[in-house]
Amino acid sequence: MTPDKSDVLYGTLGLMVIKTLEALGPLHGYRIARRIEQISGNQLALNQGTLYPALLKLEQMGWISSKWGKSESGRRVRIYALTRGGRKQLHQEEAQWLRAADIVERFLKISENA
Repeated sequence: MTPDKSDVLYGTLGLMVIKTLEALGPLHGYRIARRIEQISGNQLALNQGTLYPALLKLEQMGWISSKWGKSESGRRVRIYALTRGGRKQLHQEEAQWLRAADIVERFLKISENA
């Protein structure tokens, strides 16, 4: 991992995965990882040891589903898709993160308002 890339912030990977699946539709794990890295401006580093346990957890929670399919190169891969429950969870998670970001932003601006 290069020094200019950082690990995914704890608690955000699930949100990034389900948001990616909502935006792009069903994808295999490698494409999900690359898309998250791309959207972050290559500031985040995702590896298999991080992504696949998160995908398994999201599937166990019923927020995503998976099935076998083929990649663009014809390789057999797991394709992940957002479920109805995942879509509902996404809206809840987005609202929570927007609230949390707003609170943190207030503290970052505390010297301006003091």
